Amino acid sequence: MNDQFQSIDQIKATAIDMLLKFGPKVLVAASIMIAGHFVGRWLGRMFEQLLARFKLEAPVRSLLVRVAYLIVLVLFAIMALQNLGVELLPLIAGLGVAGAGIALAMQGLLGNIVAGLTIIFTHPFHVGDYISIGKEEGEVLDVTLFSTTLGHTDKSKVVIPNRKIVGEILHNYGKIRQLPLAVGVAYDTDIAVALAAIDSVLRANARVLQEPAPVVGVSQLADSSVNIAVMPWVTVPDFVPAGAEINRAILETFRTQGIAIPFPQREIRMLGGA
Repeated sequence: MNDQFQSIDQIKATAIDMLLKFGPKVLVAASIMIAGHFVGRWLGRMFEQLLARFKLEAPVRSLLVRVAYLIVLVLFAIMALQNLGVELLPLIAGLGVAGAGIALAMQGLLGNIVAGLTIIFTHPFHVGDYISIGKEEGEVLDVTLFSTTLGHTDKSKVVIPNRKIVGEILHNYGKIRQLPLAVGVAYDTDIAVALAAIDSVLRANARVLQEPAPVVGVSQLADSSVNIAVMPWVTVPDFVPAGAEINRAILETFRTQGIAIPFPQREIRMLGGA
C-alpha cells in the first residue's frame, strides 16, 4: 500500500511541476492565438475594403480575405509554438518533406488552384455572364479557387474544375444574348407590312432590349416561303421565355393581319407513261 501511495504522490508532484513549468506558457500561447484571431479579422476587413476598389467578384473577395486571415493565423501560431519552446526548424523541414509528397499526390487539386488564380486575376468572365466552353454552356453562378459553377435554364448546375477551363476556347456571351428566331411568309406577302408587324411585336415585349437594337430582315428566299430573321437581344435569364413569347405574338399578329405562313410545298409532275 505504501508503494502505491508513493506512486500517486510522485504522479501528483510531476503533474504539479509540469503545470507550473508549462502552464504559463500554454496560457500565453492561447492568448497569442486569440490575439491572432482578432488581428486576422481586423486585417481581413481592411483587406476587403482594399479589394473592393479593384471591382472583384464577391466570392473572389471573400476567398482572398479568408486566405489573408489564415496567413495571419499561421504567423501567430508560429509565435505561439516558439513560446512553448517547440523547435521550428525540424518541424518546418518535416512539413517541407510531407508537403512535397502531398503535392505529388494532389497534382490535380493544385492545378485547379493555379487555374482558379488565373481566372480570378485575368477576368475571362464574371458571375452572371453566359459562357460556352467545350460541350458545356450556362450562366456563371459562382467562381471559387477550385471550380466554376454554371447554371442551366432547367435549373440544373454544372461544376467544372478550373483546370478544364484555362487554356480552352471559351465563348463569353456576356450578360445579354441574341435570340436566333425566324419566320416564313408567302411570296405574295407585302414584306414591308410583315417587317412592321414583327417590329411592333418586339417593341411590345418587355423582355426585348431596345439597345442593342433588334435585327430583323429577309434572311433566305426558300422554296415555298420568304424567311425573315428575327434576332432581338434579351438578358440571359429571359432567353428561353422571351423566345416563346415572341413566336406566339408573331403568330397571333400574322393571323390578325392576314399574313400567311405557308406550308412546305412540293410540285410533282408526272410525265406521260406507257
